[in-house]
Amino acid sequence: MTFAADTSGQPAAGAAQATAQLNAQHREETSALQHGVDRLTAVAGRPAFVAALASGIAIWITANLLMAGLGFRPVDRPPFSLLQGAASTGALLVAALILTTQRREDQLANHRAQLIMELSILNDRKIAKIIELLEEGRRDNPALSDRVDSQATAMSTPSDAHAVMQAIKESQAALNLTAVEPLASIELVAAATSDPPP
Repeated sequence: MTFAADTSGQPAAGAAQATAQLNAQHREETSALQHGVDRLTAVAGRPAFVAALASGIAIWITANLLMAGLGFRPVDRPPFSLLQGAASTGALLVAALILTTQRREDQLANHRAQLIMELSILNDRKIAKIIELLEEGRRDNPALSDRVDSQATAMSTPSDAHAVMQAIKESQAALNLTAVEPLASIELVAAATSDPPP
């Protein structure tokens, strides 16, 4: 995934351009069939489609009841098995359309998350390099007193992405344990206070 270099000199414009390029590339990689599925899903999600569907069902039921009341043979007698079959088939198709569209949107979200993560790591390294250069300039400047700044030294070292990920996993595990312990205590109390079977 490559993006054109930002030559505008404006960070906000460059970020907007990168996002637009990501969306454009995602659209270009989408097949014609997927575009058709997206259009169908968009149509099915409109309020007008829901209103038209409800009107169609009401007209179908009314027409069949009127035909039966006027002595004609209705196309779909109550309990309207044809309507039920069509509704089940339509629900299955709509669910498949939604899942297909959601899968494609998840791919775009994953690309965005990866881009954000890579930019964050790159920015961390740049900041660490800037701090390192500032510290070198301070040490090389004879007008400034030479002293050891442990905090600046620590900040001049880029973050270890694997260590950060491990720390996040450990924090999540600790939070999950903390959330499970009260539930276990409640279950034990409930079991202890429940009446014994006769």
